[in-house]
Amino acid sequence: MINSLDQLADQFINYLVVEKGLSRNTVVAYSRDLILYLDLLRAHGISNIVHADTTLVLKHLIDLRDAGLGPRSRARHLVTLRGFYRFLLQEKVLETNPARVVDIPKSGRRLPAVLKVEEVVRLLEGPDTSKPLGVRDAAMLELLYAAGLRVSELIKVGMADINLEACFVLVLGKGSKERVVPIGQIAKEKVNVYLASGRPVLLKARPSRYLFVTRSATPMTRQGFWKLLKKYALMVGISCKIAPHTLRHSFATHLLERGADLRSVQVMLGHVDISTTQIYTHVAQEKLKAVHTQYHPRG
Repeated sequence: MINSLDQLADQFINYLVVEKGLSRNTVVAYSRDLILYLDLLRAHGISNIVHADTTLVLKHLIDLRDAGLGPRSRARHLVTLRGFYRFLLQEKVLETNPARVVDIPKSGRRLPAVLKVEEVVRLLEGPDTSKPLGVRDAAMLELLYAAGLRVSELIKVGMADINLEACFVLVLGKGSKERVVPIGQIAKEKVNVYLASGRPVLLKARPSRYLFVTRSATPMTRQGFWKLLKKYALMVGISCKIAPHTLRHSFATHLLERGADLRSVQVMLGHVDISTTQIYTHVAQEKLKAVHTQYHPRG
């Protein structure tokens, strides 16, 4: 008996969670993409996945384009469908993959926004460290840049995850994958100051396993950190559009500009595929071109 479309979708999503260990946000994105595709199949009177062919995959991508989705979003949808069909092949539901021959929609590679080193320094020195909240904010910003963390990783750092004596932080990344990232002396000092004079004042003897807490002794949130970052960027005169990921992009780019090898940066960022890290080499190359043009006598 052939499983229904919904049953197959549920099995695929369960596979992503249990066997692939993907993050909740990634699984939600896959689910949304798949629901749209299955709706298309039903609209064409198809209830058996065996009857869906390459033409319908292409039709789906064209519909997405006509609905205003850009190449990057359409490419993500195709990645979802390829994964779904690979799963069905693996489970012997299908013998061919109709999405395999469909090309990924082309898009210009969007380079990440990166701050100059002096801009990062201004930002990191922005908090008023005469106050407990300022001490906390200074430690958060410094650790984010020192270890190239995602904000979701930063706010989940626990007291047991940071070793200031050895200068490293244990990070829980995407898909619940752990990695150990070194931190510098300045980050060590700012976190030490926060632990001595900031965190105890904020907690007021209340317990918390999280490193960074609010005045109500709850963990810092993504939204809360986002607001703080925008406030400090405005305060120190950074005019470009800034997001929490900007410091992560800057971390990677600044390391590569100073001679770090790509593989080491990949490990510190927690990228599974080195091609994800390679985008930062484009940023570094653009800077080299600008330097050459400015300073070479025949640039």
